[in-house]
Amino acid sequence: MPPSSKITLDDVARYPLPGMAIPNTFAFSADDALITYLHSAEGTLTQQLYACDPVSGTTRPLVIPPTGGETEETLSLEEKLRRERARSLAVGVTRYALSGQGFRVLVPLNGGIDVQDTVDPPLREIVRGDGAPALDPQFSPDGSAVAYVQEAELYVIPAEGGAPLPLTTGAREAGRTHGLAEYIAQEEMYRHHGFWWAPDGRRLAFTEVDETPIPVYRIVHQGQEHVSEGAQEDHRYPFAGQANAQVRLGVVPVTGGAPVWMDLGADDDIYLARVQWFPDGSLVAQIENRAQTELRLVRFDPQTGAGVPFLVEHNDVWINLHDMLTPLKDGRFVWASERSGFRHLYLYDGAGRLIRQLTDGPWMVDTLAGIDEARGWVYFTATKEHPTEQHLYAVSLDGGAVRKITHEPGMHTVTLDHACRRFIDVHSAPETPPTVTLRDLADGALRHTLYDTPDPRVAALDLPPPEIVAFPNHHGDTLYGALYLPPAEYGPGPHPLVVSVYGGPHVQYVSRSWTLTVDMRAQYLSSRGFVVFKVDNRGSARRGLAFEGALKHNMGDVEVQDQVDGVRWLVTQGLADPARVGIYGWSYGGYMAAMCLARAPATFKVAVAGAPVTHWDGYDTHYTERYMGTPQANPAGYRVSSVMAHVDKIAGKLLLVHGLIDENVHFRHTARLINALIHARKPYDLLLFPDERHTPRRLADRIYMEERIRDFLVANL
Repeated sequence: MPPSSKITLDDVARYPLPGMAIPNTFAFSADDALITYLHSAEGTLTQQLYACDPVSGTTRPLVIPPTGGETEETLSLEEKLRRERARSLAVGVTRYALSGQGFRVLVPLNGGIDVQDTVDPPLREIVRGDGAPALDPQFSPDGSAVAYVQEAELYVIPAEGGAPLPLTTGAREAGRTHGLAEYIAQEEMYRHHGFWWAPDGRRLAFTEVDETPIPVYRIVHQGQEHVSEGAQEDHRYPFAGQANAQVRLGVVPVTGGAPVWMDLGADDDIYLARVQWFPDGSLVAQIENRAQTELRLVRFDPQTGAGVPFLVEHNDVWINLHDMLTPLKDGRFVWASERSGFRHLYLYDGAGRLIRQLTDGPWMVDTLAGIDEARGWVYFTATKEHPTEQHLYAVSLDGGAVRKITHEPGMHTVTLDHACRRFIDVHSAPETPPTVTLRDLADGALRHTLYDTPDPRVAALDLPPPEIVAFPNHHGDTLYGALYLPPAEYGPGPHPLVVSVYGGPHVQYVSRSWTLTVDMRAQYLSSRGFVVFKVDNRGSARRGLAFEGALKHNMGDVEVQDQVDGVRWLVTQGLADPARVGIYGWSYGGYMAAMCLARAPATFKVAVAGAPVTHWDGYDTHYTERYMGTPQANPAGYRVSSVMAHVDKIAGKLLLVHGLIDENVHFRHTARLINALIHARKPYDLLLFPDERHTPRRLADRIYMEERIRDFLVANL
């Protein structure tokens, strides 16, 4: 081991990563007098809820859970699965909500619901967590009541406490749920709620989900020492081309009574993508067709269920869902569309007639951060500065020039106050760990530094930021990469190369953020003599729809070509030894690692494929069909996009890694690939984790995994 190497495998596997134990989940109280957030003062995964005075900048704990909060051991299966959908590893206080009027805070704890009425403790338990957990609790708009789901039914209870009132019945007996987002909505549509309060607090919109058309997929806990009822899980998993859940949208009075069902149209093979109430009391839903080429915005009368479409989006590539539909008090609304090839903001009147386009150009709007109707400003984050950065901008509702508000190079994630006077800015860059500041929305001027506490691990580990590079692929597109070079004692090169890959849509791997520097596996390997390289190939996010849509109906092709171009570029720089090239990735990255080994055997000699999708007919409907169509309509595309179709060309070394209770990318994917490898008489190595899902959670498991991956790469490169 070279003397300059300070990183251990414990550093690679332990979370939070160095510099990343930062405040998160920011909110302003209804009167903007407090800023609330989750944070671990000890720098661990155990978070608590804090409050900050935005005038003085002083901070203190806001709630004190009597038992410290949630742990992995106290979580129900339902909450564990919801955390998988959210990719959350945090414990303690993991979620909270503030009331929309006055001050009241809601905290879900250990399957129950606690409420605190002032800024001072104690918490009051209003729903016990014994038995069935209370899921997705939400305040009414004025904070006087809480709605939640328990045992598949929707309930409401006074925030002061008392007897809960059931608003729905009969779901469990019919194999349905009321008020819960189905798997596909949580995992792929980023819709995590299944009910929505009306602005006046008198009604709730909710979903009824019938998953019985979907066959049960059973996952067995093979690693358990004792066979019990909990040794298996039955999931309704909608495989590509097969049945989806049937979803209805109803409205029920908060006092109880029969629901009114909204008329979602004659086609029942659709996706209920988004639901929200408008200020005029109408209910608006975004309804997406199965092919994901059309999105209808429909306004419903909650009294009758009648619906009228007022905007329809079409796109021959696909529709990327977002959360930027924002109504104004005067009946107009702001909407984001990729109709130009890049996502931009548009202003419409209440009837859905376009008034004007607000932003334009070869760049992407990422989020709509807020709208100041009184002053006529729209605030948004975007890639206008550079595809690898994110900044806050403003544009007038009357149109005109875009005004940049944040200035430090890198990535800015923002939260605006209700008055649109101030914003919280979480900023990082490859050279700078995240900081949290309170700034003036007019010009970005600093008001307070809320968090800028150095993590001693950053200095101790001496993490050099990678170099962000740009190069052309063979198709003429500019690709961005991140280059981690070995210490000087390893010489100028060429060095053995390990490519770190994701490669799939909806993800950007290379951005000017601290997350790039704190990729601890890349840092560990480069400190031991490897060049590590990341490339955002065609198909990646934040580059426009044409760039992302290059893989339509043919996954695992252009992505592999671009990764090969990245290797060739490094070889021409004299940095990479073309005879010693490996690749690793997880999920879509695991798929890419296996596909690169199989489809580019002259380039890649070693691959570590973690939780890989090996055949797209084994993945879910909404994600897969967006990019590939259905297996019935695109059989040739599914065939050529499977790893199994190219196994005969594998010449290098392959390590497969998978968790046996992965309910997202089932172990079946790896098992099917193993069958193909056996049939083709191709050797492989296998690393299994009997008690892990898609995201490895146990520290000991992660350390062991990093040891095995390191040893595999060292032995074969």
